[in-house]
Amino acid sequence: MTTASPSLIGYGSALLDIIAFVSEQELKGLITGIKGGTELVEIDTMASLLERLPNTPKRVPGGAAANTIYGYAKLGGKAALLGKVGTDDDGACYIDGMRRDGVDTSPIKIGGECPTGKCLSLITPDSERTMRTYMGANATLKSEDLTADDFKGHTHLFLEGYTFYNPELAIRILNLAKQENLTICIDLNSPEIVLNNKDILPNILRNYVDAIFANELEAAAFADTEDELEALDVFAELCPIAVVKVGKRGAYIKENNSTLHRIDACIVQALDTTGAGDLWAAGFMYGWLNGQPIPEAGRLGARVAAEIVQVPGARLGEAAWARLAKP
Repeated sequence: MTTASPSLIGYGSALLDIIAFVSEQELKGLITGIKGGTELVEIDTMASLLERLPNTPKRVPGGAAANTIYGYAKLGGKAALLGKVGTDDDGACYIDGMRRDGVDTSPIKIGGECPTGKCLSLITPDSERTMRTYMGANATLKSEDLTADDFKGHTHLFLEGYTFYNPELAIRILNLAKQENLTICIDLNSPEIVLNNKDILPNILRNYVDAIFANELEAAAFADTEDELEALDVFAELCPIAVVKVGKRGAYIKENNSTLHRIDACIVQALDTTGAGDLWAAGFMYGWLNGQPIPEAGRLGARVAAEIVQVPGARLGEAAWARLAKP
């Protein structure tokens, strides 16, 4: 890990989160498919869903990597975001929101004919979230749109696993970050991502990645085992820092393929799990990149995740950040 003052740049889809609380019956009237699932939709479908919402939703900047970068910045870290938005009001809203939260948005690309992407999160009374995503401008970002200059001045990259929907783009980002000597961290984000890229992921983790984050489903998909510690060992053979998050049971971390750490979750009453894994990563990375021992960094991750599940969406109020600033 570099000794330079840490500066974290995240790459991921810039999605305006649209958060709506619905009843079980309202959910059934809005969607087909599995409750708790995530599906990509076209713009017409998204427009229809938004028109039929029973209540006015909340809109905040989102996206997996963006949530992590937001949390890292709110903890006091130097952070930037790379992605793409459209030349529309939603894009301006997205950039303004990230800037207000202390994130450098100058790397974000703006343009094209597609609107800014959106993620509709439908939250039922049991705190389960069902998501429908319109990628919008994100889908128009091409490998040739990125250069080494996008990564200069930063020491670490946080890459969301969803980038591997476009493997060519993901590998371009990894090569540019490596060229600029950035430490590379990836959150796998989805078991479907793992299964669809299982042929290339082992070599990518071995050759590029310094820290890997996965939940129990993603770990099982990668390692072909439901034993979380066995899956952790598979990751640890490939990456210096391997993390398997196990929800309410906390997380396991293996350091340098030798030292195992068990991190307990903080027990709270959950309202909405949106962004919990992203914010866990934010807390962990802030601690780790700023010199905390791995267990202490893991505990900070757990504290941040516990705060976020008590509120709708993936944004915290200033009182919560003030609590997190205390040891």
